[in-house]
Amino acid sequence: MTIITAVTTHDVRFPTSLSADGSDAMNKDGDYSAAYVVIHTDDPTLSGFGFTFTIGRGNDLCTEAARQRGIPLVGLDVDVAVADLGAVYRRLNSDSQLRWLGPEKGVEHLALAAVMNAMWDLAARRANKPLWKLLTDMTPTELVDATDLKYLSDVLTRDEAIALLEELAPTRATRVAELSESGYPCYTTSAGWLGYSDEKLRRLLQEAVDQGYRHVKLKVGANVDDDYRRLGIAREVIGWDANLMIDANQVWDVPEAIEWVARLAEFEPLWIEEPTSPDDVLGHAAIRKAVAPIGVATGEHGMNRVLFKQMFQAEAIDFCQLDSARLGSVNEILAVYLMAKKFGVPVCPHAGGVGLCELVQHLSIFDYVAVSGSLDGRVTEYVDHLHEHFTAPCIVENGAYLLPTAAGYSAEMYQSTVDEYSFPSGSYWASVAPEVQAQPVIEHYLA
Repeated sequence: MTIITAVTTHDVRFPTSLSADGSDAMNKDGDYSAAYVVIHTDDPTLSGFGFTFTIGRGNDLCTEAARQRGIPLVGLDVDVAVADLGAVYRRLNSDSQLRWLGPEKGVEHLALAAVMNAMWDLAARRANKPLWKLLTDMTPTELVDATDLKYLSDVLTRDEAIALLEELAPTRATRVAELSESGYPCYTTSAGWLGYSDEKLRRLLQEAVDQGYRHVKLKVGANVDDDYRRLGIAREVIGWDANLMIDANQVWDVPEAIEWVARLAEFEPLWIEEPTSPDDVLGHAAIRKAVAPIGVATGEHGMNRVLFKQMFQAEAIDFCQLDSARLGSVNEILAVYLMAKKFGVPVCPHAGGVGLCELVQHLSIFDYVAVSGSLDGRVTEYVDHLHEHFTAPCIVENGAYLLPTAAGYSAEMYQSTVDEYSFPSGSYWASVAPEVQAQPVIEHYLA
């Protein structure tokens, strides 16, 4: 019998603000960060790794919340726990005192994601399979047993969920073989951060074309004239037969979004991403109606499955961009995939953050193999940042994710990375001038 002996958490931050990596109209100076979780067992060869993503200040709050979320796991039999991750999820998510801080949103839900991501990693490692393989080897009933369907029965019942998965179960192996040959298509955001100069934008776009990308995304929303110029550069470089997407990161009110997108429509963007508040279901629906045929995409700040349910019900989005570290891990993500299948909305996961590409490759592969069975309208985000800090980094070739082969959820960081970038005492942060370090949260807001 193998027992979980401890759950440790680490506040890991990378100084990406120094190079404007990740910059957009809402978030100009983010330091890509992870509230990183390690589940330890009494088997020295077996651990689980997971995280949630933030952009700097406040990562300490998520890290502490994840520590508290992990306490009930200590003492559990690993084999019993990984055999029923639905039960583990429900146990952690039913802590009424922690739920009061959300419920199912904000820091407490990010913390749940971090801990459950580590539990799914542990399960996949225990089975000696990459996570996508663990999921695609599960029966429809086993998958639904792990899925959080609470509050969804008006659009998706348990029987419907099982039936949706049973449709493709006999042909899963065929699609695995296809992806083994082609990989899963992705787009790059790495060229289009808002803080980059025109020269850097042009150079990185050309590199993306040379690397085989047929989809690229640019950040917009700070200045419409700048956006017009930058999209013109993009079309000069990538041509008109490639797909161009734009992302406003929530900065507009609804009328402003409609007007701004109309100004940029001549560049034929495939979608406008996060055009307004991520919680504004009816606002997204109004924007979608007004800017068609340009699609509306959102979801990276979708706080839970209920918000996605409403987006689907209101016909508010053309592309669903769930986030692997904001929803309550695989248990809640499964529910969103199944609803998207029922409503006919393609899922194109968000991955603009440290480690998110490593996670979402597994989810997209699972979606194609077991849920949607289609690549139409589906392309997963890729950013070329910080992969070197992971022991099993994602691999992208010719604009496609290759199938991961290492056991787990690809979430493990090198210990040397944790030692160097833990905040504030890691070797990097201890070495920089105090004014470069982010202030503790309380001090920051009192200043």
